[in-house]
Amino acid sequence: MDTKLPHFLVIGAMKSATSTLHNQLAAQPGIFMSTPKEPNFFSDDAVYAQGLAWYHGLFSEAAETDLCGESSTHYTKLPDYPHTIERLQEAVQSPRLIYVMRDPIDRLISHYIHQWSEGIISCDINQAIDRYPELINYSCYGMQIKPYLETFGKDAVLPVFFDALKSAPDQTLVKVGEFIGCPAPLSWVHDLGPDNVSQRRVRKFLGYKLLIESPVMQALRRRLIPQRLRDSIKGKLQMQDRPKIHEAQLERISSIFDRDLHTLSPWLGFEITCANFRQVSLTSSEIKD
Repeated sequence: MDTKLPHFLVIGAMKSATSTLHNQLAAQPGIFMSTPKEPNFFSDDAVYAQGLAWYHGLFSEAAETDLCGESSTHYTKLPDYPHTIERLQEAVQSPRLIYVMRDPIDRLISHYIHQWSEGIISCDINQAIDRYPELINYSCYGMQIKPYLETFGKDAVLPVFFDALKSAPDQTLVKVGEFIGCPAPLSWVHDLGPDNVSQRRVRKFLGYKLLIESPVMQALRRRLIPQRLRDSIKGKLQMQDRPKIHEAQLERISSIFDRDLHTLSPWLGFEITCANFRQVSLTSSEIKD
């Protein structure tokens, strides 16, 4: 039986360009990335119940010398998936872990847009912040990463920043390659483009796959429905304006995030807050090797 396991895992954070990073790594010679991108094996009970043999199978087509990896953002979604680390620790010896962080407020907004588009959240973002604790929890990077640092050690986890991936992709990818043990520097494949589905912001509904994604229905729409009417209907399903967080709510969540970010400074080697997050993350490669 093939017993290949990943050498490294991209463990989050959700809505922080992990799909873009996964696709870039998959395009590199000598690296084999799982399909699906997010197996969520160690986090999701139903997936974990399929057993390690199923997980091994995700990497069965990798060459003997390939570095294998996967990218599951559920691995940093406490408290919703509490058994992730213990399962990972039992299965993978000395994993290399990559954690991508985005401005926590921007990540929260992108998360909200994603959930709105999926039809999971229907209320205003300010109401959603109060009703759906995961919007805040998944942006509490200190809370999410602390158990990994305690279990595997701080040198086993590489901090990567969303803004650095966008502004200095080549430099950031080289840093990732060095961390996971690539024998040669990695090179960003620029014609892949970003993997950003949030920009489409089309709200799903009951029967969406049949009516919208079906090739037959797509052909019928083009033939029978005028473009102007199709555009009008599509407009009603799209989020037209970026959600706005009320000032009092913004102050509250900024305070939560600042306290959480403060706990990261011993690992990062510098202080980071909501106010300086973008500036610091853009220069992160200069601050921390």
